[in-house]
Amino acid sequence: MTINLNEVALPTIHTNLESVILSNETMTARKENFLAKMKQQSIDTAIIYADREHGANFEYLTGFIPRFEEACLVIHSNGDSYLMLGNENLKLAAHSRIPAKAVHVPYFSLPNQPMTGEKTLADHFKECHISPDATIGVIGWKLFTSSHYDNGGLFDLPFYVVDSLIQYVSDRKQLQNFASALISPEGGLRTTHNANEIAHFEYGATLAGKGMFEAIQAAEVGKTEKEIGAFLAQEGQPNTVTTISAAGQRFTHATLYPRDNKASLGDNYSMTVGYKGGLSSRAGFVAASKDDLPENQSDYLEKVGIPYFTAYTAWLENIKVGTVGDEFYSMIQEVFPSDVYGWTLNPGHYTGDDEWMSSPFFKGSNAVVKSGQMFQVDIIPSVPGYSGASCEEPVAIADEALQAELKESYPDVWNRIETRRNYIKNVIKIELSDDVLPLSDTVAFYTPFFLNKTLAYTKEG
Repeated sequence: MTINLNEVALPTIHTNLESVILSNETMTARKENFLAKMKQQSIDTAIIYADREHGANFEYLTGFIPRFEEACLVIHSNGDSYLMLGNENLKLAAHSRIPAKAVHVPYFSLPNQPMTGEKTLADHFKECHISPDATIGVIGWKLFTSSHYDNGGLFDLPFYVVDSLIQYVSDRKQLQNFASALISPEGGLRTTHNANEIAHFEYGATLAGKGMFEAIQAAEVGKTEKEIGAFLAQEGQPNTVTTISAAGQRFTHATLYPRDNKASLGDNYSMTVGYKGGLSSRAGFVAASKDDLPENQSDYLEKVGIPYFTAYTAWLENIKVGTVGDEFYSMIQEVFPSDVYGWTLNPGHYTGDDEWMSSPFFKGSNAVVKSGQMFQVDIIPSVPGYSGASCEEPVAIADEALQAELKESYPDVWNRIETRRNYIKNVIKIELSDDVLPLSDTVAFYTPFFLNKTLAYTKEG
């Protein structure tokens, strides 16, 4: 495989998108499948915690997050459901996508707000008809994979909630971490999507690519990180990660966000933006050609850039329905050895309502890639003395049946996907796996020199 930089036509950037709403049928199926998981693992009651930062598991069933408060969704094995909500989210119970009775829990409100109707959490558990003798599946947001602890006994909810549960039940062993039901690489419900869900998430993924494309097109010497980063914001939608627009040395004064720092010729530059459904990220240089690179990185393309895009190409060409996680991980290791290129995280992971759900790609993984799964193409090299490389983008994996359903039910979404596939195959020359559906307009479009807008990596031969 040979990778070079070549002048290319720009990808089609889609605008005026319409959101696809999750259907009632989808939401009903989610609850039914969750109840089946409860029965399979002998769970009497599930408690799903949420706050603004960690609300995706809760949102999967309710359709909303508690914004600036905390909340818990209680689901019993017979389907009865309760929403434990703070002062300002009680009104959202009426809008829940699954029927659930509201239970006012002032502890979940903001500091110093009225505690009218205050009871102990134990009393609230009784209101939700939680039996002290029940086997309770507790879900925060994290799937623990420790080799030193009993992962089923680790809980990432606030201490006051977990402590109250421990005091409430007859035996602490009744509490089990149940996050695997939703996000485990081996059967987690949220790791696989139907056509309605993929179409729903494609909207946010498209926004991420659009924002990234516009930011790269706007990048110029003398512009500030704020000016360039402003293009990453799209249609008032919530971000799934902290937006990055950073020139040169990052994190000065511990600042994580775009600064007034101006881009200078030869600066390394990083940009990232994520929305529900996918994230787009780039690492490159404020440069027009390799002649503008810092002297100590004049061989950046050979040392980092081209090997990275070689691995990226292999990723897109080899993933398919039925791929085993360990085998895929080993393939990336062979093409892009971690001991040479310094990557330490998983070479890709599930995405959706939250940017990183979990990953099937690790050594020894038995997880199998399934039709309906969505991934971030995400490999992060770290070569001493060199700037990074990144063309992180979201894709879906779909068999012929799912592709046919998307085409029939969501023709606009399908047309965008087909346009992207044709671009990747015919312009970037990547032999895209038949199962890969690009969810963003900028999948595989990587211009490492941000001042040369059409000079991109392509595959040859």
